[in-house]
Amino acid sequence: MKPMNRSAWGAFLCAAALCCTALPLAGAATVDIKVENVTGKGKVSVAVCDRERFLKQCAYTASVPAEAGTTKVTVSDVPPGTFAVLAYEDANDNGELDRVLGIPNESWGMSRAPAAMFGPPKFEDAAIEVKDEPTVVDIKLR
Repeated sequence: MKPMNRSAWGAFLCAAALCCTALPLAGAATVDIKVENVTGKGKVSVAVCDRERFLKQCAYTASVPAEAGTTKVTVSDVPPGTFAVLAYEDANDNGELDRVLGIPNESWGMSRAPAAMFGPPKFEDAAIEVKDEPTVVDIKLR
C-alpha cells in the first residue's frame, strides 16, 4: 500500500475537521435567555459564566441586535454544570459594559436577579443549573 501524499492528507484532514465541527458537542445544551426591559439601542450581549470566570472573560457568550421590550439570545454548546448568566444592553455598541467609577452606566442584569448593594453580586446568588436539555433564563435589565 502506497503512503498518502501531502495533498491527500490535506483533503482528508479538512474532511475530518468538517465532519467533527458539524457534530454537536456531547452533553452540551443551549441556554435561551429572554432579556426584558430593553430600550432597543445597540445590541444585547450575554455571557454564561462558570465560577472561575464569573465577572471576567466568560467562555460562552452571544450578542444580538437590541429589540425594544424583550430580546431573546441563545448561547449554544454549554456543557452541563453550574453557571451564572449576565446580560447587558450595549447601547453604544462598543462591545463592553460601560462604567463610571466602577458602577455600570448601561442597563444590565443577571440570572436570579441578585441584589447588587455595595459591590457586584456573588456567583452563588446568580447561579443556575444547566442540564443536557435547553435551559431557559429570564433576565430583567436594571
